[in-house]
Amino acid sequence: MEKLLKHAIIFLLAMLCTIPSYAQDEKTIKRKVAIGRFTNETQYAKGLFYDKENDPMRKQALDILSSKLAASGKFILLERDDLDVLMAEAGSSMNKIGADFIILGSITEFGRKAEGQQKVFSSTKTQTAEAGVSIRLVEAATGLIIYSDEAKGYAETTTKQTMGIGGSAGYDATLSDKAISAALGQLVENIINKCMDKPWRSYFLSVEDGSYIISGGVSQGLASGDNFTVYKKGKTVTNPQTGMKIELPETKVGTVSILQSIGDTPETEISFCSYDGEELDVNSLENYYISDK
Repeated sequence: MEKLLKHAIIFLLAMLCTIPSYAQDEKTIKRKVAIGRFTNETQYAKGLFYDKENDPMRKQALDILSSKLAASGKFILLERDDLDVLMAEAGSSMNKIGADFIILGSITEFGRKAEGQQKVFSSTKTQTAEAGVSIRLVEAATGLIIYSDEAKGYAETTTKQTMGIGGSAGYDATLSDKAISAALGQLVENIINKCMDKPWRSYFLSVEDGSYIISGGVSQGLASGDNFTVYKKGKTVTNPQTGMKIELPETKVGTVSILQSIGDTPETEISFCSYDGEELDVNSLENYYISDK
């Protein structure tokens, strides 16, 4: 039996040693995400002096979603108070926003109720909150909605008293947070997967003294020695039936290697690179992009 156990241990160690090095060294580049407008489409708590910009439920949803995405460790979240203006100016090309993805959301349903039950020697009170949320995920490079979904979340609390002994329940203000969090929690995993399934992109900013400067830096996970592929964008054609612009497949033209990164914030970080490959048209750097695929 002891001999058999030793053989099993040796076999397992051998299997671990055969794991490909790329599986151990796989690098994750953080995506830049801007959470845009999150609106409250319900009529809950909207009185005569309702202030749309300072809606507490809207801010709750925004904070909860930001916290859940930040906890994944896969995103850099960008504050964009003027996102609506930027999107209007950008039109179909949203690269000016400075994010890889834009999240737009709304609270579509919300309700609360309280139910009580009185018996001879005991009483119970149950408070319930229900929230419905809708999410759209937009790819900034194309302006296309790559994910859209809705979800509902519930939260409740119950207090019980027996012969006057036990907790007494007042209005539980945290239930709205919990219901919204439960709804968003059903969508966050899909948002993460959709974002991470898309290849990371960066763009050339300039060429200075033979050094190629691209957007992105340390906060995204770029490090000296990292290598990425350079592509030339395909020609853009217009479908005469729909009027939609279609970008033809890109062409691989070379690779860049990170030399050094500088910058104080994710928005201002840049990296200096060496380039190896076909000669680039330095006067039309917007026709190229860098990717980890």
